Amino acid sequence: MSGIDFGPFLLSFKLAAVTTLLLFFIALPLAWWLSQTRCRCKPFIEAVTSMPIVLPPSVLGFYLLWAFSGSSFLGEFFQEYFGVKLVFSFTGLVVASILYSFPFMVQPLQSGFESLSRRMIEAAYLGGKSSLTTLFRVALPNIKPSLITALIVTFAHTIGEFGVVLMVGGSIPGETKVASVAIYEFVEIMDYETAHIYSAIMVAMSFAVLLGVYLFNHRYNSRIGIGR
Repeated sequence: MSGIDFGPFLLSFKLAAVTTLLLFFIALPLAWWLSQTRCRCKPFIEAVTSMPIVLPPSVLGFYLLWAFSGSSFLGEFFQEYFGVKLVFSFTGLVVASILYSFPFMVQPLQSGFESLSRRMIEAAYLGGKSSLTTLFRVALPNIKPSLITALIVTFAHTIGEFGVVLMVGGSIPGETKVASVAIYEFVEIMDYETAHIYSAIMVAMSFAVLLGVYLFNHRYNSRIGIGR
């Protein structure tokens, strides 16, 4: 294992951590609103937020590459006013990952909020609590399994990205070359031994993450008596 470059794995973890943290604060208010609203536009918004699940990563990556390029309005705006280059940069990977992993954060949170007793929420409002206080003091503490699932699955999903990150970020060592891209390059040059090692590490990490989610949910449900 001494000859293995762990740089791509560290970059993958960094990308997943930053994406998960930012996405939590972006998706939380939307998930809360979707769980409470009766607006007729709700199905439309749910469909839009869920599109990354069904869209081929290459399609999403292509449109993001087009939108982030220096010749587009968005790419030119960020480069001119913030000095940020979105194509072939870590910043661009973060933005692309947020869009690609969006439903994996929104849907578990929304499901958790929708499972809460309506009387609990109404009691909080009747007690004079604001919507923001109700969200953080009442709702979130009562959906711990959904919250943990949203955070961990989003983290794991971001680590496993390939098509989107390759299209938007390319393969710049230390900047955009994440583990999934490194595996692809090893296969391209027929270095199957190293590709096997990298892939085995990814399989082990993915299994550990999912096992952690299921163990937590099982223990939490057993503690509160669900399923007895």
